[in-house]
Amino acid sequence: MPKVVDHNERRTRIAEALLRVAGEHGLEAVSLRHVATEAGVTSGMVQHYFRTKDEMMAFALEVVRERSEARLTAAVADLGPDPSPRALLRAFVAGVLPLDEARRADGRVALAFLAYTAVRPEAAAPLRADTAAMLAFVAERIRAGGPRPGVDPDKAAVGLLALMEGLGVHLLGDHYGPDTALAALDAHLDTIFR
Repeated sequence: MPKVVDHNERRTRIAEALLRVAGEHGLEAVSLRHVATEAGVTSGMVQHYFRTKDEMMAFALEVVRERSEARLTAAVADLGPDPSPRALLRAFVAGVLPLDEARRADGRVALAFLAYTAVRPEAAAPLRADTAAMLAFVAERIRAGGPRPGVDPDKAAVGLLALMEGLGVHLLGDHYGPDTALAALDAHLDTIFR
């Protein structure tokens, strides 16, 4: 009887190896050979699933995205059945911030991928689509939550996502800790909501 191979499990195993290599040594250290060694497989197997480094990178980013979505779903569930828009946005941003080691590892890869796509615009399409979806989600929550007079929900959404990215970069660089980042987030939310 032929052995049944779980191709998605193998692809995910390779992507997780890529995440470890990128998280420990930076994206420039990612190669098919290094990833194969980290995953404990042959370079041929890596090439069977990913023809190019770009394909491997895109799949790894998808793994990071799925992990983030799972964390966000759990954070929102913890808020109860009918959270306020402000509480929902706080949970959303805090869920993305690299406040613990698992999120720091994912954050390092996401930041490295962002830099990678800066010189490869064709690889940036998934990030642009994610950003557009996040902006729409955040702006709608701001509208629903009753912003302060004079606050434009669309501009406030751009500002909140920029704050999230900035806080994330500074947390990854150990410029300040989680408590400082969360206090800054709360202060910013106070400028948006009544």
